[in-house]
Amino acid sequence: MSFGPLEIGLILVIVLLVFGGKKLKSLGSDLGQAIKGFRSTMGTEQSGSESDSPNPDTGEPKTKSND
Repeated sequence: MSFGPLEIGLILVIVLLVFGGKKLKSLGSDLGQAIKGFRSTMGTEQSGSESDSPNPDTGEPKTKSND
């Protein structure tokens, strides 16, 4: 089932009528901030879990275990 431009436009008009312009603007802004925060959190977790980063206690590179 695919939606054409007419169906998508009709859905957008109904959403605009239900929520109003100001509410949609604040929802979009909040959604953008949530996505930005999620991406920054995922980026810091990925860089923190790198196996090539040095061990903070000894300064030697971490080794991968073959478990």
